[in-house]
Amino acid sequence: MPLVNGLVPSRFLTLTAHLVIVITIFWSRENNVRASLPLQCTQAEYDSRDTEMVVALSVTLGLFAVELAGFLSGVSMFNNVQSLLSTAAHASAGVTLLFFLFEQWDSSLYWWIFAFCSALPAAVEILLFISVFGLKKKPL
Repeated sequence: MPLVNGLVPSRFLTLTAHLVIVITIFWSRENNVRASLPLQCTQAEYDSRDTEMVVALSVTLGLFAVELAGFLSGVSMFNNVQSLLSTAAHASAGVTLLFFLFEQWDSSLYWWIFAFCSALPAAVEILLFISVFGLKKKPL
C-alpha cells in the first residue's frame, strides 16, 4: 500500500514538471533552433526548423492531454505499472529537457526525448483506455 500512496503524487508531480518545462521550451525555442543550424543560414531554413520544433512540442502537449485524462479520470491512477513507467519517463524527461534548454542542444535531439519520455507512457495510457473501455461486449 505505501507504494501506491507514493506513486500517485510522484506521478502527478513529475508529469506537471515535464509539462512546465515543455511550455518553457515552447516560449524560448529560438536558441535551440539556432543551435541546430549553421551560422550562416537562410530564413527558410530557420522557419523549417522552427516549424519542426513547434510541431514536436505541440504533439507533446497533445500527449500530455491523453495522459492527464487517463490519470485524472482514474483509468490509470492506481495502476502501479503505468504509474511507475510514467514517473520514470517524466522524471527522465525533466532532467534531459533541462539540459536541452540550458545547454541549447540541437533541436533534432528533441525527437529522441519525445519518443522515450512522452510517446511511450502515452501509448501505454492509450492501451489502458482500450482495455478498460474497448473490451465491453454489447448484449445480444
